[in-house]
Amino acid sequence: METQQYQTAIVTVEQARREASTGFLAKVFNWMAIGLGLTGVVAWFTASSGLAMSIVGSPVFIILILAELGMVFYLSARIDKIQPGTATGLFLGYAVLNGLTLSTVFLAYTRASIGGTFLITAGMFGAMAVYGMVTKRDLSGMGSFMFMGLIGIIIASIVNIFLQSSSLYWAISVIGVLVFVGLTAWDVQKIKTMGEQGIMEQGEGAIRKGSIIGALALYLDFINLFLMLLRFFGSSRD
Repeated sequence: METQQYQTAIVTVEQARREASTGFLAKVFNWMAIGLGLTGVVAWFTASSGLAMSIVGSPVFIILILAELGMVFYLSARIDKIQPGTATGLFLGYAVLNGLTLSTVFLAYTRASIGGTFLITAGMFGAMAVYGMVTKRDLSGMGSFMFMGLIGIIIASIVNIFLQSSSLYWAISVIGVLVFVGLTAWDVQKIKTMGEQGIMEQGEGAIRKGSIIGALALYLDFINLFLMLLRFFGSSRD
């Protein structure tokens, strides 16, 4: 009898962990969707209004990029110390700024190819997100390898600004797709683990901040995967 009660208790705890993880993941994906939606609306409006023409190739573009980097680093480093409302505002602010910079994509590619690439990105992202949720394999080793690959991509991209090598450009693109596909699965698994480890019991503030930082990670994975795939599937407006 005691053995049966003990087994029942284990099942109940495991079920509670799964439910907590599912609830937390839902919050993360909701915020990610809000961020992507906001970015898309801002990018479309900026391109349609002609403001994108004044951004591309101007000092404003560099300022926006630096502001975005600053917001990401600040949010990631200070997430434990800032208020939930501040974290939310920074995330939404970043989504708006990114929409302004991504509006220049509409100047380089046709809207049909942008839409098609977005759907391809959503399919690949969704598949890897599901894999990250259901796999029993620990992806931390793969995640660390992918992170090193990301550093390599950044360095190679900076070098190629000066080299202007088409071969290196395409190599970066191929590796970039693989890296961000892998990072998606890893980040989803990390977020799932956060939910299982009891973040849902730490209060509304901790839940909000945890969901925001998780949404930011997935948002960045999606956007960067989209930009890498756009190099292959995007049709030039020229």
